[in-house]
Amino acid sequence: MKTIRFLIPALVLLTTQIHAQDENAVVSKFDFIPGEKIIFYDDFTSANIGDFPPSWNTSSSGEIVTIAKYPGRWLQLSKGGFFIPEATEKFTDNFTVEFDFVPMATGNSEYMFGIDFLLVSGTLDNPNEGGAIPGKAGTKITAEYDQVYWTNYSENDGGYKDKGGGAFQFKIGEKFHIAFWAQKQRLRMYANQNKILDLPRGLIAGYTYNIFRIETTDEVNPIISNFRIAAGLPDTRNKLLTEGKLVTYGIQFDVNSDKIKPESYATLKDIAQILKDNASVKIKIVGHTDSDGDDVSNLDLSKRRAASVKTMLNSSFAIDNSRMETDGKGETQPIAPNDNAVNKAKNRRVEFIKQ
Repeated sequence: MKTIRFLIPALVLLTTQIHAQDENAVVSKFDFIPGEKIIFYDDFTSANIGDFPPSWNTSSSGEIVTIAKYPGRWLQLSKGGFFIPEATEKFTDNFTVEFDFVPMATGNSEYMFGIDFLLVSGTLDNPNEGGAIPGKAGTKITAEYDQVYWTNYSENDGGYKDKGGGAFQFKIGEKFHIAFWAQKQRLRMYANQNKILDLPRGLIAGYTYNIFRIETTDEVNPIISNFRIAAGLPDTRNKLLTEGKLVTYGIQFDVNSDKIKPESYATLKDIAQILKDNASVKIKIVGHTDSDGDDVSNLDLSKRRAASVKTMLNSSFAIDNSRMETDGKGETQPIAPNDNAVNKAKNRRVEFIKQ
C-alpha cells in the first residue's frame, strides 16, 4: 500500500470561522448549498491502491494513494495533463461540484501553481475537442500562488471573452474543501469558508456545461478525494412544510464521526430559518448511513449524527430543543443499493420529518 507522508505546518486561512462544535457557536457566513441530486461521487474505494480510478479519464497518469495526515483514499494527479470525472448524467442549469484538495508540488514552492479547474460545454467522447480551450465553450479558473484567475471562452466569441481574478493562497500541504456552484450563468467558487469568486456572467449563455475538468503541469502533483457532483437546487421549504419530509445531503460529517463539517453551515441556516418562520412546526431529525462497517456501529453513528444536528440548530440558531427529537436508522433504510460510491453517497443522509 502506498502512503504519502509529510509534515504540514499549522495555518488557518479562514476570513470567517466556524467554531469547534463543542463551543456551540457558528459565525460563518458561508452560503454554499450543495445540489440535491447526486450524479457523480467518488471516494476512490472502488479501485486498488496504485491504480487509476475506472470512472475517470486522463491524458496523463495518476494513482490512488493513502496519506498519513488525512484519512481515506486520494487520487494523486502525478503527471501534467487533464483529469475528467466521467459523469454521464446532465448537470442541469444549476449544479455543484465539491472535493477535498491537498496542493502538492515537485519543487520547493510554498503556494500552489500550475493547476486549472474548468467547466466545459463539450463531449466526453472527445475531451481534446477545441485544443487549448477545450469544448465548444468553457470557464477556466487558475490557481497561481496568491491569486485565483478566471477567463471564459466560446466558439461564438471566437476564443477568450471575459477575465478577472481574486486573492487567495492555496498553501502546499494544507487540506482545502473546494466547491463550485453554477446557477445558469452565475458561477461561484469557494475554498473552505472563503468565497473566492462570485461571477454573475462567469458562464457564457447558450451552452450546456456538462464536464468538470482539472488540468495540471508536471511541476505539481496534488491529491483530491470525496469528489461530488450534484444537480438541482434543494427545495427545502416546500419539502419540509408541504410534503412533510426533507432529505438533505448538505449536512456533512467527518469520516466515521458525528462532527459536522463547516461546509454544512448554509444548509443548517436554511433549515433553521424555516423553523423560525414557522414557530409551531416540530421536527424529527433522523440520521442514515451506508452499509460500510458493522450494523451496530452504523446505528450508533447515525443516532449521534442526528443528535449533533439538533445541538447545532439549538446552539447556533436558537431553535428550541423541545421542537426537535432525534433518531438514527443506521444502514437499515437505504434509498439505493449499496453497490457503488454514488449509491452509498445517496444513502448517507439526514432526514427532517415534520411532526
